[in-house]
Amino acid sequence: MRKYSCFLFSALCLVITGCHSVKEEHHDHEHELESMEDLHSHTAEKAHAGEIVFHEEQARAAGLEVITVSPSSFTEVIHVSGQIQSTPDNEATVVSASAGVVDFAGKYLMEGMSVKSGTPLITVSAKNMVNGDPSVAAEVEYESALREYERAKSLVADRLISQEEFEQVRLRYEKAKNALPPVITSSGVTVSSPIDGYIKKVYVKKGDYVQIGQPLAMVTRNKRLQLRAEVSEKYADRLPTLTGANFKPSYGNTLYKLSDLNGRLISYGRTVDENSFYIPVIFDFDNCGDIVPGSYVDVFLLSLPLMDVLAVPVSAVTEEQGLYFVYVQLDKEVFKKQEVHIGLSDGERVRILSGLKEGDRVVTKGTYQVKLAATASVIPEGHSHAH
Repeated sequence: MRKYSCFLFSALCLVITGCHSVKEEHHDHEHELESMEDLHSHTAEKAHAGEIVFHEEQARAAGLEVITVSPSSFTEVIHVSGQIQSTPDNEATVVSASAGVVDFAGKYLMEGMSVKSGTPLITVSAKNMVNGDPSVAAEVEYESALREYERAKSLVADRLISQEEFEQVRLRYEKAKNALPPVITSSGVTVSSPIDGYIKKVYVKKGDYVQIGQPLAMVTRNKRLQLRAEVSEKYADRLPTLTGANFKPSYGNTLYKLSDLNGRLISYGRTVDENSFYIPVIFDFDNCGDIVPGSYVDVFLLSLPLMDVLAVPVSAVTEEQGLYFVYVQLDKEVFKKQEVHIGLSDGERVRILSGLKEGDRVVTKGTYQVKLAATASVIPEGHSHAH
């Protein structure tokens, strides 16, 4: 009987403990739901329908920058393509001083490379040619003529040979001296850059056979460069109003302003080709050191001034399937994706035709990060937090 009573008591304790655990688990679940609802409610307080939450910590990490939109001056813009060119008086052609096979003085020779005056560019060697190396033959002839010339100077001073005989020896020496290649090394005749500048063009490749006087490369000083823009005939009546230009090379995102580079308009007019429907517009400007001649560029020709225009930096605008958007700051941590209609750009700013008003605060840096946050924090239209 005592054993039976103990068994009933143990079973009763297990039932009571189980009920208590279920009650606690139910209580914890309710608390968890309440916490989630509190968090959801807190987010709802910060963002209403269609708005984006972007916290201060995220903003600092993204380097977020915002501007206040206000009317400002702008210019009419003609957006065309163009090319950077060297000015003719800043170029030098490097030619071969000997016949032979081409090798590069360094590991390679590429267009756009920076060089100094005297920098070895190419070696020309004929040591394995059937007729022998002409540079070696020229050096042998020079040394022979030099010895004979030195001997003849003593002889003519002692009147052991005539002045006419001495002149013949001297002429042979001068001819051999002039035929001597400028720099001869074990690799052959070395050709160096005559000026400081950049390699504009390489006319030969490793292993090519060249003759004396054949062009090998072209070097440009690049102190002044030219910007050549090709403008459609439909803009012909606007060309007299041009005031300057901005351009962006195809190899980078840097925007260059001719106003910062001492730029000036040189000419515009018809091309030699009468069948062309484009008009060349040419500027020249100071090279700041990192602009490569021959590179193709986007050109923003600046024309008549416009006043009281709403414009934002190009970095503020995103494009999605042919539509354009900016991100407007509504509160410290709340933003909204706003569709805009844009006009022309000068490469730095873009004109806003509609979608923004004076006083709007627009994201100009960190736009991409806000765009990513939008997919996680936007509260869609019609969504309710009530359960």
